[in-house]
Parts: sequence; C-alpha cells; structure tokens
Amino acid sequence: MIIAGEVIIILGIVFILFGVVGTIRFKNFYTRILVAAKIDIVGVLTVFIGVAVKNGLSFFSLKVILLLGIMLVINPLASHMIARSAYLSGYKAEARDDGKNKNKDYL
Repeated sequence: MIIAGEVIIILGIVFILFGVVGTIRFKNFYTRILVAAKIDIVGVLTVFIGVAVKNGLSFFSLKVILLLGIMLVINPLASHMIARSAYLSGYKAEARDDGKNKNKDYL
C-alpha cells in the first residue's frame, strides 16, 4: 500500500507540474483560470487519494477524504465566481496575433 500511495502522489505532482506549465504558457486570464481550476481538481485530488492510500484505513485517511469532498464542491464554485466576476466587470480577453488571422476582434 505504501508504494502504491507514493506512485499515486508522484502522479499527482506530475499533473500539478503540467498545470503550472499550462498556466505559464497561456496568456489569457480565462484560460489561466481554467488551467488553475484543473490543477486544483486533478492534481490535488490525486495527491489526496495517494495520501489516503498510503496511510491505509485510519482516522487521518477519513479526514483527508472529507477534505477532498469539501474541495470538490468549493473549488469549481470559487473558480466560476472569479471568472464570472471578471466577465461581469468587463474584463476582456486579449486577442492573440499570430500572423495568421486578419480579424483582431476574436478572443
């Protein structure tokens, strides 16, 4: 169980690293918040499951799973509220000019 838990934790850390690279790569606020939400859900979910598997059935694992459930409810709501408040306040996504498109009004 310990080795399986460590493998799952390492997989979660890899997901988080890919998400950090995506956050740095994207230039738009809305795509960045999407990637940040995915880091929280996929990466942290995998790390928490790995910690629960590594510790076996215990009170600590129960607390980790309860925290995971709370996070699965709160994180999408918080990400949605942040993106919606930016949209409602008039924050516009910047248009990227890669030389291929003539229209500058796209997102």
